Amino acid sequence: MQVLQSAWFFFQDEILGMKWLSRLIGSLLSVLGIDITSRLGGSVQFFIYDVIKIAVLLCTLIFVISYIQSYFPPERSKKILGRFHGIGANTVSALLGTVTPFCSCSSIPLFIGFTGAGLPLGVTFSFLISSPMVDLGSLVLLVSIFGVKVAVVYGLTGLVIAILGGSLIEKLHMEPYVEEFIRTASSVDIESPTLTKKDRMIYAKDQVISTFKKVFPYILIGVGIGAVIHNWIPERWVEAVLGSHNPFGVILATLVGVPMYGDIFGTIPVAEALLYKGAQLGTILSFMMAVTTLSLPSMIMLRKAIKPRLLGVFIAICTVGIILVGYLFNAFQFLLI
Repeated sequence: MQVLQSAWFFFQDEILGMKWLSRLIGSLLSVLGIDITSRLGGSVQFFIYDVIKIAVLLCTLIFVISYIQSYFPPERSKKILGRFHGIGANTVSALLGTVTPFCSCSSIPLFIGFTGAGLPLGVTFSFLISSPMVDLGSLVLLVSIFGVKVAVVYGLTGLVIAILGGSLIEKLHMEPYVEEFIRTASSVDIESPTLTKKDRMIYAKDQVISTFKKVFPYILIGVGIGAVIHNWIPERWVEAVLGSHNPFGVILATLVGVPMYGDIFGTIPVAEALLYKGAQLGTILSFMMAVTTLSLPSMIMLRKAIKPRLLGVFIAICTVGIILVGYLFNAFQFLLI
């Protein structure tokens, strides 16, 4: 058992976490005469290490997930979802969201397509919530930084929000609040052509290039902010605002995250730095969920497809769910870290 535990920690720290890369960069900077124990030197080391680590993991994960995704084009996904009903349909839809686009802006067109194809509204909303919040790539990155327990609980709670949120929207019968052009759209059911392994490899490679171009600027911004927090902002400041002594930290982090636009790969380094400085785990994860699920540009896009009342219900459900999850993580942080 001890051997397996040691092997897992090695995989988590040295393979996923790439701690060897941090040590290597530190040694190279020291050779160049940069003091990595200073604020500036520590910031440089943090920035280079995190950018390279996230970029390598991101490209690898996008390739693998996109290859898997090539087996689930919209037409096939629609057929799979159409076989289930009730809470089972919401569950399958939420799980399907974990292997689809990496941000809410890119998942909204699929949501519109599923809704226009006649799938139940609650089912499509379960997909819309889980797609940016709980994708497989973000879970692997969470393992590399926070450990497997945090990643698993984060994924499960995100899926619960997606399933319950979609189910509640279904119970409220909000179909009249979908824009008319979506409800009256004709669905053309075209079978996807059979792809060869070579075709799937090409598709996965193209997805890596396309997604990386869109995400990389947010990685640079996120890692830059993380480097500043990690080496320049005093711990007492972070603890005062986001620590255990502020009972409203979760609510504040959620409300701050909602109007922002970012990618979960860009928010993870910020979360890592905040945790290091004393912020509570649930508060940090609430911020991440709010940024990726309820960003302002995404809500503007979604408003084109649904009416204000339904949009308000969606935002309210997600916000309340994210806040509750934040307090839950804070209460059980001692078991997870």
